[in-house]
Amino acid sequence: MQEKEHRILVINPGSTSTKIGVFDNEMAILEKTIRHDTDKINEFPNIIDQYEFRKDMILQTLDEEGINISKLSAVCGRGGLLKPIEGGTYNVNEEMLKDLREGYSGQHASNLGGIIAYEIATGLNIPSFIVDPVVVDELAPIARISGLSQIERKSIFHALNQKAVARRVAKELNKKYEDLNLIITHMGGGITVGVHQNGKVIDVNNGLHGDGPFSPERAGTVPAGDLVELCFSGDYYRDEIMKKLVGQGGLVGYLGTNDAIKVEEMIENGDETATLVYDAMAYQIAKEIGGASAVLHGKVDAIILTGGLAYGKGFVKAISERINWIADVVVQPGENELQALAEGALRVLKGEEKEKTYPGQVKNKATV
Repeated sequence: MQEKEHRILVINPGSTSTKIGVFDNEMAILEKTIRHDTDKINEFPNIIDQYEFRKDMILQTLDEEGINISKLSAVCGRGGLLKPIEGGTYNVNEEMLKDLREGYSGQHASNLGGIIAYEIATGLNIPSFIVDPVVVDELAPIARISGLSQIERKSIFHALNQKAVARRVAKELNKKYEDLNLIITHMGGGITVGVHQNGKVIDVNNGLHGDGPFSPERAGTVPAGDLVELCFSGDYYRDEIMKKLVGQGGLVGYLGTNDAIKVEEMIENGDETATLVYDAMAYQIAKEIGGASAVLHGKVDAIILTGGLAYGKGFVKAISERINWIADVVVQPGENELQALAEGALRVLKGEEKEKTYPGQVKNKATV
């Protein structure tokens, strides 16, 4: 019997662009990046005010590409900064819309994904979803303890890509994601190392402005005492310190660029500082993976390297040589976010997975 075809529109809003895709089951029939004029974007007082403008641009683009939206089965948007929730595919409901509009955990362009998905889907009388937002929180209680009672470790990571590659690798291994122990490292502008145990990310570094390896533009874990001294030196405002940690840290702070290709060119031209710093980033990633293996008592089915930096063969080799004794290293370069969104919606439409209702059981703070 022929498999039923589900046509899914997926929406991934960024700061100055909106990526869209149309999928017939797992097959992409359209992937497009809609670029927005910066001056036009700046006309809106708040990010959330852009939703009508972006929705119209999406519908216009679909029309120009000859996509008949009446044939859609569902619309799936990138999840935004919501309450901490467990991973999965969530139907967009009123409470989610409220938290997206208000920016429960902050204002970000990704907050528009669920809103636009809902607006388009409602007009077509079809379901709207989000999948594995960055606030996915499945941390074990022990992983929340920071060492300072006023501060709890938070789960903010590349959940969409990590969960998607976990399922793909599980399929390749002829196993279920829920039956595996995996260490997955997303390596992009930020770097997160997730400990996946039986389908849950029980530990992960905060990839936004927390701990972990330094990255192309983030400082990662830095010596706490020295950071305090820097904060109270009188030389910097609060915003300047935050920029040093997020945006101007990592490769940018040392080498003046967040472009790994440029750094590799610098290394090829004999730049010793670039060589040392790039090797240090690989070293810190490997060290984080080694620590993650301890969480799983060394029982690791596979280590997965993904994200944009995973295209760098030399960089991947430098990491793999330090950690391939733990488990086989699988390389899945890129982010493939549109595909991941479509796959999340498709699992629900095909009845392979139940949709979840937001917010479900919101994770509570750790208590000591």
